[in-house]
Amino acid sequence: MPEQFTMYSTPWCGYCHRLKGQLQREGIGFREVDIEDDPDSARIVEEVNRGNQTVPTVVFADGSAMTNPSLAQVKAKIGA
Repeated sequence: MPEQFTMYSTPWCGYCHRLKGQLQREGIGFREVDIEDDPDSARIVEEVNRGNQTVPTVVFADGSAMTNPSLAQVKAKIGA
């Protein structure tokens, strides 16, 4: 399954685990980046969220982003 977007997350984030599981069950490919392991990605998340490291943050190929989206919102965005 090709990666359709990047999901920024942390290992302890319940919302991240929920969305990740839903995406995997739907067969939607994505790249996951742990912002605690990658300081550059943490800065991307802060830029999207007005200085906050709010996860999950999903960034799409067109540069748009969603913070803590539902599965339905992600599917609508990617046309799935």
